[in-house]
Amino acid sequence: MRSQTVRLLNSSIRQRALVSSVPPLRPFYTSARTTKRQTAGSKVLRAAPTIPFFSAFFSSNKPEESTESMSYPDERSEDQWRAVLNPEQFRILREKGTERAGTGEYDSHYPSTGVYNCAGCDAPLYKANHKFKSGCGWPAYFDSIPGAVKRHVDNTFGMKRTEIVCSNCGGHLGHVFEGEGYQTPTDERHCVNSVSLRFTEDGEASGKGPAEKSKA
Repeated sequence: MRSQTVRLLNSSIRQRALVSSVPPLRPFYTSARTTKRQTAGSKVLRAAPTIPFFSAFFSSNKPEESTESMSYPDERSEDQWRAVLNPEQFRILREKGTERAGTGEYDSHYPSTGVYNCAGCDAPLYKANHKFKSGCGWPAYFDSIPGAVKRHVDNTFGMKRTEIVCSNCGGHLGHVFEGEGYQTPTDERHCVNSVSLRFTEDGEASGKGPAEKSKA
């Protein structure tokens, strides 16, 4: 009886030794290690310095988000604009409308000299040598007179475009498109409504407001 007890005890000891000698299995994917790696990566990103050059590069010529809060030197009420603009001018300049392609007065207009002014406030916008043939159906300019045009984000019709307006009165001109491959100095196309413009051959604004022009 005693010898049988000894044999059972020895067998139990051998089994325990065998189990303890097997190394614990290592899981293939551990959440602890993943969390640690993510934390380390997050620390690296948080510690990375901001590079002013890149932020300045991507924000250059960035259009402003909205025209609602903008103020302009020539501020008039809706009634005042209606009194000096014809219905089509008001629809396009003040209500951001668009004339039909190929119907504008200046679509196929290519003078060698002169200036295109805002039809609303008469501010100079584009020089004759800014204009080029794009075949788009509207007057196209690769640049504007410095400071004459402002850009705004336009999210209408489910698209994100860049609207251009007169910087003096906020009148809607059209939209600007970039990177279309035109052989121009800027590779930009200011697509402008003819109704928004008034051409002068002498290259200067006439000094007349729209009310005076309509009476002439």
